Amino acid sequence: MAIEFYDVKERKKVSIDEGSITKKRYVRETKSGSTQERYALRGKTADGRNLTKFVSKGDWDSLSAPEE
Repeated sequence: MAIEFYDVKERKKVSIDEGSITKKRYVRETKSGSTQERYALRGKTADGRNLTKFVSKGDWDSLSAPEE
């Protein structure tokens, strides 16, 4: 199954095979002291550029890709 990313350089949507996708979780501390988590999928284009797509926690959990 391929996942669709937006390629900023080419200004179009590209499909990347699920085998070359990794999961990444970004955690940061807000000004008020609480923590915020964002879930992303990272993929590589054919010429080696990295693409990032932010997804919901449900979509992130359902994907069986390795985590960075």
